[in-house]
Amino acid sequence: MKTTALRLYGVDDIRLEEFELPEIGEDEVIIHVVSDSVCASTYKAIKQGAAHKRVPEDIADNPVIIGHELCGEIVEVGSKLKEEWQVGQKVVVQPALKLPSGHDPGYSYPYIGGNTRYAVVPKVVLERGCLLPYNGDNFFAGSLAEALGCCIRGFKGLYHTDYTDYSRTDGAKKGGRIAILGGAGPMGIGCVELAVGWAGVSRVVVTDLNGDRLDFAAGMCPPEKAKEKGVDLRYVNTSGMEDPAKELIALSEGGFDDVFVMVPVPALFTMAEEICREDGCINFFAGPPVHNMPGSLNLYRVHYDGIHVVGTAGSIPVDMTDVLRLMEEKRINPGALVSHILGLGAAKETLFAMEKPSGAKKVCYNDLDLPLVAIADLEELGKTEPLYKALAEIVKRNGGVWCTEAEEYLFANAPRL
Repeated sequence: MKTTALRLYGVDDIRLEEFELPEIGEDEVIIHVVSDSVCASTYKAIKQGAAHKRVPEDIADNPVIIGHELCGEIVEVGSKLKEEWQVGQKVVVQPALKLPSGHDPGYSYPYIGGNTRYAVVPKVVLERGCLLPYNGDNFFAGSLAEALGCCIRGFKGLYHTDYTDYSRTDGAKKGGRIAILGGAGPMGIGCVELAVGWAGVSRVVVTDLNGDRLDFAAGMCPPEKAKEKGVDLRYVNTSGMEDPAKELIALSEGGFDDVFVMVPVPALFTMAEEICREDGCINFFAGPPVHNMPGSLNLYRVHYDGIHVVGTAGSIPVDMTDVLRLMEEKRINPGALVSHILGLGAAKETLFAMEKPSGAKKVCYNDLDLPLVAIADLEELGKTEPLYKALAEIVKRNGGVWCTEAEEYLFANAPRL
């Protein structure tokens, strides 16, 4: 079987190529990779090449397929797996295999990744329980399961302590108040969806320094929708505040029970501690770009007020399974994270453009011939293009977010690669 894929050969060297996939073994499957969500982690791998901890040293001679937020359907099943997996079954891949080698799909393998039309799922992925069934009615949501899996792992990392007996409760405080600092980006929006639809908190405050980003986030996750679920959701621009910590404490009526820090800025981490109430928990969720990033907090509060500090990164299969269930139950809307769509031919340019991040999650449909298109631009583009006009109308009917109806129309009417 032939496939077309974007492969990494070295630093800044990615190539869209057609090549033959090998015959599968008895304990492997082939999937048709319908969609992949573009991730900044892929950009880091492209900029580092073989120096990246997940990328093999010999990629110049044995290139790897990039992209790791993939969703598709099975097209061929090895003889040993026919009772477990079926042709036509929708699946997603959990890319964090947790191997000693550090090798993961989307970084390390020649025949599996997200930026390809077809992929061979190797034995190791199946053995690690990292091929997961997906029962949703679309593909884009499956491609967002990995990102949302990282967010749900962040919530699971939070904890609180009853100091009368030192018993511990995991997760965000039920009925509590949570702040998501620097939270108007894609992962912040994912945390908002989970806070509103799943975590059981009463108030969510999202901050950012950029008004346009906050407006976008508020459009994707509206306070009115949160109110219907009993959650007070507020978006706050802290750029003009003389004392942001003081004003946020006032908004929380005395401090937050939980705080996510979504941007790797030491001052933001310090502010997170300042706005925590007693027994508050801070998740330094942001991934620092350097190995040495000092930060400060009031150690008196750590001891006497019981402030907890944690950091979470990535997810495990159970996290993605939990996210898929929440999607299937319609408790969270993954469409809120989607800012752009594109075809495989536009993936290379889109990845290099991540030097200056824009929008939220960009969903690549590997079979389609599409440029990078912002959901917000569909109406304007629709003035001259019937495809985009119809998509704009569908998106508008569905609360302004990408949705199953829009994806189905795209599949039926967009040009093929």
